[in-house]
Amino acid sequence: MLIDTHTHLYSSEFDSDRTQIVKNALENGVGKMLLPNIDTESIKGMQSLVKQFPEHCYAMMGLHPGSVKEDWESQLAIIKECLFSGSYIAVGEIGIDLYWDKTFIKEQTEAFRRQVQWAKELNLPIVIHAREAFNEIFEVLDQEYVQGLKGIFHCFTGNLDQAKKALSYKGFKLGIGGVLTYKKAELDKVLEHIELENIVLETDSPYLPPVPFRGKRNESSYLVHIAEKLAEIYQCPLSEIKMITSNNAYNLFPAIK
Repeated sequence: MLIDTHTHLYSSEFDSDRTQIVKNALENGVGKMLLPNIDTESIKGMQSLVKQFPEHCYAMMGLHPGSVKEDWESQLAIIKECLFSGSYIAVGEIGIDLYWDKTFIKEQTEAFRRQVQWAKELNLPIVIHAREAFNEIFEVLDQEYVQGLKGIFHCFTGNLDQAKKALSYKGFKLGIGGVLTYKKAELDKVLEHIELENIVLETDSPYLPPVPFRGKRNESSYLVHIAEKLAEIYQCPLSEIKMITSNNAYNLFPAIK
């Protein structure tokens, strides 16, 4: 089976057909869908989806860097309470995003650091959102990384040097999604130098749909198109892509087995 390690199936974009979207995924061989949290508003919907599909949907808990605003301390307090009192497979989606707004860079960095520390305390993997912020992310990880800390650089679109730096933290993987199928992204040229054992698959749905669905709503069933592109890059059977990337995901998230 394929594992979608990053999908926002609880988002409002799926309100009209969420159950069908999950069924589409299962029918296309995507048997596990991992749900990163965004903020305090997304928790309820995410938990409801896990309750509806307990053998297929799994929740993470974290505060997305894009949600770090003036009220970040109170948001983070609620996130921490949920994380330490609930059952979650990872701390995520966390990180630093300087693409849209650099106003809260200090707050984003502190929120990221605290959540990494919670992951270490709870022995959970982390799922990192890094947009225009690899240097800032690496600076925190250089200080906080310890043996046993694992995670994913979600929606990785960096260059080869950044890929090698990300993978220098033993136990971390690159999350590869629909951007791989975009010609101008040139991500395929980076992955030619990266072992398949370092990769997990994701859609980030409803965002970043792969070719041939660009411009439309993304969904977990489209993961197969990303896997097919990987098979082309690595010149191996699709079955091998499925097996290796799924094993990589199971190693990161033993709770989903």
